[in-house]
Amino acid sequence: MSVPSIRFLASCRRFHTTLKINKYNPLASAPRYKYDASTLYRIGNRETVGFGINGQPTYLDIGLFPFPSIRYKEPTQEILALREREKGDWKLLSLEDKKRLYRSSFCQTFAEFQFTKVAEFFEIIGWTLIWVSVGMWFWIWTQIYVNPELPMSFTPSSKRAQLRRMLELEVNPITGLSSNWDYEKNDWKKKGWCTPPNPYVICPDD
Repeated sequence: MSVPSIRFLASCRRFHTTLKINKYNPLASAPRYKYDASTLYRIGNRETVGFGINGQPTYLDIGLFPFPSIRYKEPTQEILALREREKGDWKLLSLEDKKRLYRSSFCQTFAEFQFTKVAEFFEIIGWTLIWVSVGMWFWIWTQIYVNPELPMSFTPSSKRAQLRRMLELEVNPITGLSSNWDYEKNDWKKKGWCTPPNPYVICPDD
């Protein structure tokens, strides 16, 4: 989100907190939500200042719905006194008074809750790595205690013997395995990172 758009939405939030709920306020055009006992217990005496996301009294800092339906803090004597002063000339209010007025209605500024997205991204990466490590430890546990031992055909000497047998039978001589084997030099024609070692080299386990 660009800086001008953030400033515009922030100014709209300030205008939204000072605007009275009436028929000229588009944010309050929907019918008022009827509070039950549990809702009143949850929100306390926080003032309803708009429609919010779905018309219910909830507070949430989100860019898609920058105008919560209720204020962030419950009114205190200090906050009520500041709200009486804000009805007059704002030039008489200090910078700290304006900040207190803003913090009484909102928990975070746009810059603050936009930054939390980066923190949430690192949190997601952290939890992903944790569960990947748990899965790896579970795989190691199954390899040690659950899966049976591999048969003799999986030993290095058996693999070399099988490769020698395939070369002697000239398996896939046109484009396959045997096409890459030099029968005169008894070695591979080209060696790369995926080329298996020469199966005719005697190893200690043969």
